[in-house]
Amino acid sequence: MPDKRTQGGIATSDVLCSAHIGDNSQLFAQVLELHVPRGSAVADVTYGKGVFWKRVEPGAYALAASDIDLKPTGFRLPGASYQTGIDCCALPFADASFDALVLDPPYMEGFYRRAKSHLAGSGSHAAFRRAYSNGQVSASTKKTAPKWHDAVVDVYARAGQEAYRVLRPRGKLLVKCQDEVSANLQRLTHVEIITAYESLGLYCKDLFVLVRTNAPGVSRLKRQVHARKNHSYLLVFEKRRVRVSSVVRLGESEHG
Repeated sequence: MPDKRTQGGIATSDVLCSAHIGDNSQLFAQVLELHVPRGSAVADVTYGKGVFWKRVEPGAYALAASDIDLKPTGFRLPGASYQTGIDCCALPFADASFDALVLDPPYMEGFYRRAKSHLAGSGSHAAFRRAYSNGQVSASTKKTAPKWHDAVVDVYARAGQEAYRVLRPRGKLLVKCQDEVSANLQRLTHVEIITAYESLGLYCKDLFVLVRTNAPGVSRLKRQVHARKNHSYLLVFEKRRVRVSSVVRLGESEHG
């Protein structure tokens, strides 16, 4: 049945599309405009250097910015509140206290190593390390925690549970992620996140692909066996009472 709220208007090509070539700040501002009404209370719990917010109009949202180690030299959106020492997996906020939440943790398994000397972000990855890491071993790398790519998924899963708790009904969760190859295995992080969040009651309402403008470099490559990732995802979830699943569950065959 046609939705009278969105259909029946004039024909136009001036619409937001799902694939973009550019930077995070440009896409993020457009996604906010599409999915999060102005005046909404928004928590960015992995604020980092604040690059997402550079093109957002000051005062458009009631922003509560936090991070485990807030970057002192990052961009500051006027009128927002800022807190450091806040773990995205253990938020100090009350239940159902935000209209939207932004999540962008380190999405490379190299940032979840158990030894400081093994952390990713040296050489050509220095800029990525400055944006996503303080160069210290994360608390999530304790001996009982998952390792390698499973550590990445574990952080997204635990942060997703906290996001669901602090979001109001129909609240939006904006998640940045990127697929990776770990231990020579293709890991489709965006698929893992979608299926995990759907089990919580978070419906994946939209998906955006952001293609980087420069060519990624690879060090110590002998032979290429997987395509080099030059795109990331910005996923938009909505908190719903009725769960929506995109997973097709295949049963055993009649003759199995």
